[in-house]
Amino acid sequence: MSQRFAPGQAPVQSRYQTPPLAPGMRPYPPPGATFAVSFSPHFGVFPASNAPDCFPPQPRGFPLHPSTAQPVPGSTAAPGVPGVPGGPGPSLLQRAAQQPAFQSGLRGTGQGGAGGGASGAVSKRSNEARSGAKVEFVAAKKKKKLADKILPQKVRDLVPESQAYMDLLTFERKLDATIMRKRLDIQEALKRPMKQKRKLRIFISNTFYPSKEPSNEGEEGAVASWELRVEGRLLEDGKGDPNTKIKRKFSSFFKSLVIELDKELYGPDNHLVEWHRTHTTQETDGFQVKRPGDRNVRCTILLLLDYQPLQFKLDPRLARLLGVHTQTRPVIISALWQYIKTHKLQDAHEREYINCDKYLEQIFSCQRMKFAEIPQRLNPLLHPPDPIVINHFIESGAENKQTACYDIDVEVDDTLKNQMNSFLMSTASQQEIQGLDTKIHETVDTINQMKTNREFFLSFAKDPQMFIHRWIISQTRDLKLMTDVVGNPEEERRAEFYYQPWTHEAVSRYFFTKVNQKRAELEQALGIRNG
Repeated sequence: MSQRFAPGQAPVQSRYQTPPLAPGMRPYPPPGATFAVSFSPHFGVFPASNAPDCFPPQPRGFPLHPSTAQPVPGSTAAPGVPGVPGGPGPSLLQRAAQQPAFQSGLRGTGQGGAGGGASGAVSKRSNEARSGAKVEFVAAKKKKKLADKILPQKVRDLVPESQAYMDLLTFERKLDATIMRKRLDIQEALKRPMKQKRKLRIFISNTFYPSKEPSNEGEEGAVASWELRVEGRLLEDGKGDPNTKIKRKFSSFFKSLVIELDKELYGPDNHLVEWHRTHTTQETDGFQVKRPGDRNVRCTILLLLDYQPLQFKLDPRLARLLGVHTQTRPVIISALWQYIKTHKLQDAHEREYINCDKYLEQIFSCQRMKFAEIPQRLNPLLHPPDPIVINHFIESGAENKQTACYDIDVEVDDTLKNQMNSFLMSTASQQEIQGLDTKIHETVDTINQMKTNREFFLSFAKDPQMFIHRWIISQTRDLKLMTDVVGNPEEERRAEFYYQPWTHEAVSRYFFTKVNQKRAELEQALGIRNG
């Protein structure tokens, strides 16, 4: 156990072993020797004029402690001495962990010294604290927008009228939640097909061109012929979007069109006129067929609508059972499921099975089937939809154009879908709202800054002395955190700090280390090996 002694009081017994002398080395000073130490602005130290002559004067700025602290042979840790391992309070060794060697002076650390380990731990904790502060700052920056509009309670107490602003803020939150919920509903609605039924009016007209006899001037004559035109357009119901300027072409409503003429008149190879949609098809407003002939012609026009999404015609037995003739696959499966629930055909114990009644048994040819088998068993019962059949009579010899009109139901995209898309894609209102939010944030920040200034000056007015004292302490703590300073520089710059009992041992350890270092250098230079 090491002992403590007051400044100027020599220890009763030597605490260090005297190292062996090498040729040319001066003896280690006696235990009772004292030193007059002068400090440089960089905490460097050199012996004064009244120091023992066993150590030659060193130049200014010479570090008092080496970069590697070594324990003195034969010495033990002093639990009551600061600066020694086990001593209370931070030592200069611990506080100099982050300082350069040429500025360390009494500060310093080493890999082999206990003070170096303690200072390393302090430095590690300091780095962790700074990292944690950065993480908290980033998190606070991200969460700033969430609560930046709320006025502090002190401001609300000082200004009762601010409660109206808080009420508006609460209403704004409810409104934002409602708008967000509606936007989600619109997005879900857009995922489903939105169709509305419209009337498509089809105009079928034919014109007869009589034959012409050749004239005497050499002009060729013309045989009798007729021309058939199939055109159409959507009827305006008054509910359409007046801003819609793009009109759909007539051919865009159909997947295929077939005109079948009289086979007896035009033969088996020339009595069909077909048009089928392909990926490269260009839309048109109508179809035109021209053929020679002066006889009445019966023709059949077959129009196959282009259903989006695809629709299927049900088997007649299943169609009578479900009450559905032509529909999309999801609607057909939904109607079948509704029939199963209505007639309680789901198995009571094995819920994934369906017990077919006599009608389903006739249709699906099984008494029991799984839910997962329904789409597969429905495939043979789904057929392409029936085409629209129009019978038309072309009368030859008619001088005027003959026209017939037919109205059919078609499904077109709901105009509300375009409005929903424009609402979701619109950013003008969002930019305006963001601009207003930015102004609100800036105003609240200004109010918070004014509140902080008010509290600052009120605290100074109540107790100026205590306020200045606390403010200096706070600024010192912030300065230490910003500059990575370890320890208490305010105490270290005063002379009383170095008259503490541990300074004698610190100086002795330093000089003992320097002696060992010089001794090792001389031994290496003279080639003397230490046995």
